[in-house]
Amino acid sequence: MVCYRPTQVKCKMVSQGLRLLLIASQTIFQQKNYKLTFIQGDNPKSSQWRLDRFYNPVLANHSFLGGNFTVPDIMACQINVRAETEIAEFNKLPPHFRDFVLYQNCRHFPQILDAPEKCSSEQDGPFLLFAIKSSIGHFDRRQAIRESWGQEGVHRNNSVRLVFLLGRTKPEDHQPDLQDLLELENHRHGDLLQWDFRDTFFNLTLKELLFLDWLEARCPHVRFLFKGDDDVFVNTNLALAYLANLTASQAQNLFIGDVILKAGPVRDTRVKYYIPPAVFDGGYPPYAGGGGYIYSGALAKRIRRAAHQVFLFPIDDVFMGMCLAHLGLSPIKHSGFRTFDIKEKDRRKVCAYRNIILVHSRQPGEVIGLWLHISCFV
Repeated sequence: MVCYRPTQVKCKMVSQGLRLLLIASQTIFQQKNYKLTFIQGDNPKSSQWRLDRFYNPVLANHSFLGGNFTVPDIMACQINVRAETEIAEFNKLPPHFRDFVLYQNCRHFPQILDAPEKCSSEQDGPFLLFAIKSSIGHFDRRQAIRESWGQEGVHRNNSVRLVFLLGRTKPEDHQPDLQDLLELENHRHGDLLQWDFRDTFFNLTLKELLFLDWLEARCPHVRFLFKGDDDVFVNTNLALAYLANLTASQAQNLFIGDVILKAGPVRDTRVKYYIPPAVFDGGYPPYAGGGGYIYSGALAKRIRRAAHQVFLFPIDDVFMGMCLAHLGLSPIKHSGFRTFDIKEKDRRKVCAYRNIILVHSRQPGEVIGLWLHISCFV
């Protein structure tokens, strides 16, 4: 491996029906009395369609056992007034959960900031595109990434590009208005993608959906994508070396990360990942921790189609696992992804990062310091 020195490039719907749909379409394989075998394709087997039709009142109106079904074309972006009466103890749910179920059908939002030329200079698309979830006020995190592992450039004829994914703050968030600064930042760097939705933890799934739509329109030929948070450190050298050595068949359905198995909803209300039983009941499919994961551009197209056949879930990395399960796929665990950090005694040892693709989490100063030390490992 050589040094990476890139050149700078200027709705329970939510009724009982939806609750059962979530169980059926995402975690039915865990139910005791029915074992569902998925196939690798965009359409589920007829067995899943029978289950979906039974549990989902929308699908129940269709007589076919296959074909394409798209959620947002049927569900308009408007408040789900039925939720207040159909969900048990709706008024006892935390406010952010009430908002989520009331507006769960909303998937399309106007784009405020764009990077339309991000992939236009390359006929075959970038080799690797970093798509980083960020928040408006995280100027220092974004700049640290630009100056370190997210630098745009060309490495052994493989191009690397970078975008950040953002929503926007609302008056009720009681945050300073930084929109003008954000627009200046994008004018200088041209790497911000922002949509007009409230940027909250539960809306991170919207970043997944809207980014996949942007990718289809602006960067359809990208080879690989890294999707992650803005407080991670990435060993770009190691990631590029790994991807460059993949065969075509290995790359086709690639989805690697720190995979979490046999997980389920957290019921502790003090934890940010808390999910009430009224919103979801059942186990989660295998999913990669949201700190960061890598998947192929070819698979991204299929995930985008699957995402329009899966109801929104408030935890974005679990939602991606649901989409993969819908395709009959599972993420692959890679030991180089450490979304839960490394041993504390090793965190200041540069050599400990030599075989690590990702580690979470690190402050901006730590990110730059690590990059300076690790970027020239050979």
